[in-house]
Amino acid sequence: MGGQKFEYDESGATYFYFVLSFLALILVPATFYYWPRKRKEDPAKQAELCQCPSCKQKQIIIEQSQPYKNVKNFFIMLAIISGWVLFAFLAIKVSQFDYEMSNFDPYEILGLPPGATQAEIKKSYRKQSLILHPDKETGDEKAFMRLTKAYQALTDDEARRNWEKYGNPDGPGAMSFGIALPSWIVEKENSVWVLGLYALVFMVALPTAVGTWWYRSIRFSGEQVLLDTTQMYFYFCHKTPSMPLKRALMILAASCEFDRRHNSEIIERITDNEEVPMLLRELPNLGEKNKEQPLCRPYSIKARALLHAHLLRMRLPQDTLEVDRRYIVSRCPDLIVEMVNCVNQLIALAYARRIPRLPTIGTIENCMKLSPMIVQGLWDKKSPLLQLPYITDDHLKYFVNRKKPIKSLLQLAQLSGEERRQVLRFLNDKQFEDVMKVLGNMPYIHFQVNTEVIDDENSTVVTAGAIVTVTVFLRRTNMKELFGDTSIKEKDTVKDDEEGGGENGEKGENDKNDKKDAQKRPVWMKQKKHAPAKKSKKPAPKQQAKPAPAPASAPTPAPAQAATATEHKSKDKEPKKKDDEGQGEESDEGSSDESGSSSEGSGDKSAPDAEDDDQWDKFQKRLQKRERLEGRSKSSHPVHCPYFPAEKQEYWWCYICDRKSNTLLTAPAHVTALVSAHELQLRFTAPRWPGLYTFVCCLRSDSYIKMEQEQDMKLDVKGAAAVPAEHPQWDLSDSDSENNDEGGNESEFTTDDEVEEE
Repeated sequence: MGGQKFEYDESGATYFYFVLSFLALILVPATFYYWPRKRKEDPAKQAELCQCPSCKQKQIIIEQSQPYKNVKNFFIMLAIISGWVLFAFLAIKVSQFDYEMSNFDPYEILGLPPGATQAEIKKSYRKQSLILHPDKETGDEKAFMRLTKAYQALTDDEARRNWEKYGNPDGPGAMSFGIALPSWIVEKENSVWVLGLYALVFMVALPTAVGTWWYRSIRFSGEQVLLDTTQMYFYFCHKTPSMPLKRALMILAASCEFDRRHNSEIIERITDNEEVPMLLRELPNLGEKNKEQPLCRPYSIKARALLHAHLLRMRLPQDTLEVDRRYIVSRCPDLIVEMVNCVNQLIALAYARRIPRLPTIGTIENCMKLSPMIVQGLWDKKSPLLQLPYITDDHLKYFVNRKKPIKSLLQLAQLSGEERRQVLRFLNDKQFEDVMKVLGNMPYIHFQVNTEVIDDENSTVVTAGAIVTVTVFLRRTNMKELFGDTSIKEKDTVKDDEEGGGENGEKGENDKNDKKDAQKRPVWMKQKKHAPAKKSKKPAPKQQAKPAPAPASAPTPAPAQAATATEHKSKDKEPKKKDDEGQGEESDEGSSDESGSSSEGSGDKSAPDAEDDDQWDKFQKRLQKRERLEGRSKSSHPVHCPYFPAEKQEYWWCYICDRKSNTLLTAPAHVTALVSAHELQLRFTAPRWPGLYTFVCCLRSDSYIKMEQEQDMKLDVKGAAAVPAEHPQWDLSDSDSENNDEGGNESEFTTDDEVEEE
């Protein structure tokens, strides 16, 4: 191999293989991803869409926002088709080349049958050479060379033997190495052009493209939000730990995405000098006199005014401010997600003692409230009924002037058909049909929470400082299942909704509701074995609502580590109750006092098998969760939002907080793939001191106003097990114990006993 000489392709045949492979690598994925596809609308789904004037106008706006879409699709299709035509041409050339090289038959070339005599061979050769010779008008150099080679293979003894033995008149082919590029690349007269093209591509175009991409990418965060905007969110959220809603809206309007200096898509018009001041005079309490930077800058004031006008559903000049409003509103959901993440990171830093002030739970919830407000074009204090088409403030009197006023979408859906038509009597039949379509497609979430300590020996007992895992089960259905069938629905949901805690139809605080829910309970709820619990003692829920107070000698809970606290209680008590009731009459009295270890004291022989099954179920759940996380999508259900200038999907935030101490316990999980059912896990650290704690698991929509749900979670935190005395290496010194005692006599969380004493 030392003296091996590499040659370029002289004939150009092997070069076709290189081009063919290169085209295949490009055309296959390009056709799959970039070929324009027309969405085939399902007639049934199309019939369920709202046909109100606002929704029709929104579809026109979306189509007009992409004026060059058809032209772009045409050129994409033309480029892909041209590539495949070139691919087919090269494939035909390669196939012909392979056929000519692998099917060399001298008798066939001369047009003679096998075994022809020498005279016949010479005669045929002379006849065809007069036609194919290059000097003739009908000559073909390539065909003449094949004819000459075939003649030599049949007349020359050595060539004939080589052909009969090796299939080639030249003898056995030797292995050769070459480069699948045409030889003109290294020809002297073409060297200047080749080197110029090389320098242009690899020394100019490629570094420029990489540098441009890098410069743009380093300016954005993972959510495609400018880093300058993220830093501004951090600054103001740290400066205002208790941020009101209007303050959060003011900070949102000051995002750098709305500044011409940071975003070239922003358009500054001369007409803004007249139209923006006129708009400011129509908007009260805008706060335009604020002197903070960048809240006082013109771009921030303009964006703030447009957001206020959007929330008031004001009409704006179509060709100027209305265009700016659509752009600003369409960018807000991603900015709000970034703002929520910033507040969450500040809370984590505060728990780590990195910053002195801790943002309250109200701050992050006010940031979350901005999203449904922007999507629906309503202030949060407005009636949620205004999210339905054709309904305005003048129509709200029809919902209030009743024996039982209707204040929520859930209450309206739970009415019978005649009652709904009577309430909506101001609408004609077509308008009433559109309202029912929109209301029927709105989400109705079944919400269930379970707590456990996965890595502990007894997962139903929460000890001080343990890692609590809260599993949240979400099942989404449409509100149309509530239409006119009040016998299936819980009557308590209406009462809870009137008190501000509505739409939580999965609490199951009485046996009647549990029986009704059991008819439509999903698979993951059936595995929890509620049936035996229903047959047992009815006072069980009361005992769970009023647990025994902690001993007076118990120390006051200390600060919990890293914003995590007491959801173990709910999970701790529910499995405990199920275990005690599942044993029937044979369970001992002492077994119920062992903090969920009744299965061990009952003497049940199948307890080891049950524990193995539980461990296997937990392992399977972890695998399923990992698979879901790897294939995470951002597609759920479309949102009815005629005032939002783009298509929107339903997303949700789920988190755990402590209302008494006004703190956040877990980072808000952004659920973006709730199509039918979804499961997620939230983890936090239990308080370091024993006691009874009450936390709240919250579910909040980013698309609909007043769709939030809450579930109370009670955790009975037990003291940590004592350290065995036979292990002196685990003994703590007196100084360490004194430091621990002095470290925290006050808790960041408040126990239920302390609330009763107050």
